[in-house]
Amino acid sequence: MTVPDGQAAAEAAVVLRSAGLRVTGPRRSVLVWLARHPHSTAEAVRTGVCAELGSVSHQAVYDVLAACVAAGLVRSIQPAGHPARFERRVADNHHHLVCRGCGRTEDVDCLAGSAPCLAPGEDHRFAVDEAEIIFWGRCPACSAAFPAPRTGTERES
Repeated sequence: MTVPDGQAAAEAAVVLRSAGLRVTGPRRSVLVWLARHPHSTAEAVRTGVCAELGSVSHQAVYDVLAACVAAGLVRSIQPAGHPARFERRVADNHHHLVCRGCGRTEDVDCLAGSAPCLAPGEDHRFAVDEAEIIFWGRCPACSAAFPAPRTGTERES
């Protein structure tokens, strides 16, 4: 069920205030956009916010994202070789599956147990509070478009 824009904006304003952030149009729009489009790049967020508010600078979007990440309202995911992606799902310790071809990113719930899902063999006396796992592969569309090359180790049936 999609929440009406007015209600989503009101909920975003409450979230911003509760984090001690000033409520602005760009901040509200970024939170609403990310709630509906998780794993968006900064450029995708800017495009979505511009569609709603008109012209918004790249720098304004980066500033909003940085403030929301610092306040714990948004999570930044930075898969190697791909642009950073942002999401609103911050209240748990989930992981991600990233397509090597197109960069499509999907959530993967915690592997087992409570946060952190995995404990390092040696913690070097760190107080570990999060385990970030990225699973890599190809999404169905990229798998169909670009089949994996044969390695010579597959068995013939």
